[in-house]
Amino acid sequence: MSLRNLTTYRKKRDFEKTNEPSGDVRVAPAKQRRFVIQKHDATRLHYDLRLEFDGVFKSWAVTRGPSLDPQDKRLAVEVEDHPLDYGDFEGTIPEGEYGGGTVQLWDRGYWESDNPERGFKKGDLKFTLFGGKLHGSWVLVRMKGDRYGGKRTNWLLIKHRDEYAVESNGDEILEEDRSVASGRSMAEIAAGKGRAPKPFMLAKGNGKAKADAVWHSDRGEAAEERARTRVAPPKARLAAKPKQVSEMPDFVAPQLCAPVDVPPGGTGWCHEIKFDGYRVQLRVEDGEAVLKTRKALDWTEKFSKIAKEAGKLPDVLIDGEIVALDKDGTPHFSTLQAALSDGKTDRLIFYAFDLLFAGKDDLRSLPLVERKARLKALLEARKIKNPVIRYVEHFEERGAAVLDSARKLGLEGVVSKKLGAPYRSGRSDDWTKAKIRAGQEVVIGGWKTTNGKFRSLMAGVYRGDHLAFVGMVGTGFGQDTVRRIMPALRAAASDKSPFGGEDAPKKARDVHWLKPELVAEIEFAGWTDGGNIRQAAFKGLRQDKPAREVEAEAPVVTKVVKPMGKGAGKVSSDVMGVVISHPDKALWPGAGDGEAVTKLDLAKYFEAVGEWMISYLRGRPCSIVRAPDGIKGEAFFQRHAMAGTSKLLKLAKVSGDRKPYLQIDQVEGLAAVAQLGGLELHPWNCAPDAYDTPGRLVFDLDPAPDVEFAEVIGAARDMRQRLTAVGLESFCKTTGGKGLHVVTPLLHGAKDKVTWKEAKAFAQGICQWMAHDDPGRYLLNMSKAKRTGKIFLDYLRNDRLSTAVAVLSPRAREGATVSMPLTWTQVRGDLDPKKYTVRTVPPLLARSKAWDGYEDAAASIKVAMNKLARQ
Repeated sequence: MSLRNLTTYRKKRDFEKTNEPSGDVRVAPAKQRRFVIQKHDATRLHYDLRLEFDGVFKSWAVTRGPSLDPQDKRLAVEVEDHPLDYGDFEGTIPEGEYGGGTVQLWDRGYWESDNPERGFKKGDLKFTLFGGKLHGSWVLVRMKGDRYGGKRTNWLLIKHRDEYAVESNGDEILEEDRSVASGRSMAEIAAGKGRAPKPFMLAKGNGKAKADAVWHSDRGEAAEERARTRVAPPKARLAAKPKQVSEMPDFVAPQLCAPVDVPPGGTGWCHEIKFDGYRVQLRVEDGEAVLKTRKALDWTEKFSKIAKEAGKLPDVLIDGEIVALDKDGTPHFSTLQAALSDGKTDRLIFYAFDLLFAGKDDLRSLPLVERKARLKALLEARKIKNPVIRYVEHFEERGAAVLDSARKLGLEGVVSKKLGAPYRSGRSDDWTKAKIRAGQEVVIGGWKTTNGKFRSLMAGVYRGDHLAFVGMVGTGFGQDTVRRIMPALRAAASDKSPFGGEDAPKKARDVHWLKPELVAEIEFAGWTDGGNIRQAAFKGLRQDKPAREVEAEAPVVTKVVKPMGKGAGKVSSDVMGVVISHPDKALWPGAGDGEAVTKLDLAKYFEAVGEWMISYLRGRPCSIVRAPDGIKGEAFFQRHAMAGTSKLLKLAKVSGDRKPYLQIDQVEGLAAVAQLGGLELHPWNCAPDAYDTPGRLVFDLDPAPDVEFAEVIGAARDMRQRLTAVGLESFCKTTGGKGLHVVTPLLHGAKDKVTWKEAKAFAQGICQWMAHDDPGRYLLNMSKAKRTGKIFLDYLRNDRLSTAVAVLSPRAREGATVSMPLTWTQVRGDLDPKKYTVRTVPPLLARSKAWDGYEDAAASIKVAMNKLARQ
């Protein structure tokens, strides 16, 4: 440490009277520079910003505190350098001493800057904070002249515009009067109440951490405390005395999480798996267990097996989550819904993550680390094999690393909690949640039908005083799911719309209104600029939350996919949490513009288009054309899973085949495909998760080499007219080569379901109709000898094991072309399929309306069969 930098600091303090650190204790630099913000109630309340640099804390007094609003420019008065061990100081400086008053560790963590030396020198320090409360990009700008008077140097602290900025209400963050280290308020610190803070600087510096923050202004123990070098053992930390009560409450309003994009990165946090289930509170008294939802609904009978095991516990009140595990051991909400609907709850698990009461001991004021230790000891003492009540382990590694691991395991997300904080009912920043895939609760205000059959749900959230329509939920409905939800839909039927606002949908023949009382859990790709959901998939109905409480959870505008410039693959080798090995390997050498398309380019392409693409892949086995060494090397067609298959890819078990097939059910799985060198995706054409049921028809228009592409365009339009004539709507896409695909979505409910044999026969009938009317243009025989000058109408892809190249899939061909979805207005004479490539498609897709209404266009093939028979 540079003692010269602390001369001013030491001159201003009498260390016989104040317990502030003198800087004698050596604190080694951390791998990342640390920062601290101390709330300081001195002559007037202000916030002291301290950035670790050159062995000391560079310090500023921010008079009104930091603001998250980029329009607020907060005065930051530069003060003397402080020693690094000041980063653990929380307490009271005696009156009459310099800075006399209460000091709270309001926030702390790490900071980064590309060139801090230059920033300090030029008076323009741009930096990023990774704290418990403050995140994102900031700037300190040194002011010229002496605008505010005085001898000190004045700066302005300004928040940059990023995902952490808050327009017009940037001061709201300052309302949180809790220490990031001890959980204490300013009043509690001033009164000497509560536990002192957990160390930060020393624990990360020279490895000689102290048992607690050592600065006690109300006791003359500073010297002895500074001399301690060991952390108190776990038993000593558990010695805090909880509050005594006459009896346990029946229920405690739960603590809730604040949604964030990324988990907190500072110390003092733990991270748990985010469970995809029902939040439940377990109360046991005199051997009788009661299980209540987050709104205090008694669900004990629903979870009888859990209640039976819980009855053997001592008197406790435990916070946790009930989940259903799929065959891979992953929490799965749809599986939970099915278990509740069918009354088969014996295999459900109660994951316990917090202990609120133990008998008459109210533990809520204790730090989380102590409550969890007591809970773990309680549950481990049972010695039960395969218990249904299980303790939730946590991780204290960097939050972003835990989130990456959760992503690779296919989990929903991460919940992060302050280890030193008490339990507080309601929502606070002490608990945060970061989701891997966006999830949202929505109110179901109606449902739509096609030809009288269920098709989709109409979703809304409350905004102000009305239920705002936010879009359709069109996927995630297997036959069993529809069977389970229909009684609830019929029971909530209404003759008027529950939606309000400018975008409220109009009544139509296929719309059925509902009373706004059903809540659904959905997974979706993000929010549009207009506040609507994109590519929503149904997960299940929630019975544990009132509809009136459903609001949009901090909607983040969906990022528009950006074009991939040349050399884009040189930036990073991590895409959607998947590490891409050999990222610079050329898969398409000299593709189109002369620049090779690399393995990393492919992964980033999948990331850009994946949210659009996944709904056409999810729930269907998918074969992959792999070319690990690029299109110039050896390629092979992989149908089944191999040893070491990524957990981001589902293993689909199909009756009649002992080997599992590959299935891509999440966007992150596409990055795993790129890592495998998977250049093409060829999914089945079944209904989602219903392998024996046709879900769409694909007609492949394959021209002979001497046929002009204009003829193929004419054939596609001819095909569309024929399908329209029998009541089927169709969509068109390029194949990545010289042909076109015409695709027709099908209803697959119980009354509309057909066999693969029937679907194939129908597709053949459409093609025979075309060939009969114009035998000079079309044929159904794939013999090359007969194809000269004609277009082969390939209906053979409409079979159970047959596949067709996926929409937006690249092709293992020169130019890195892509199977591009088109609007019918694009299917015209100037259409050039070669212009759709891995490089060009993302920006084109961002503004395309191709295949709008695909999900709602599904129709009954049985009706179409009858109409075809009359042609």
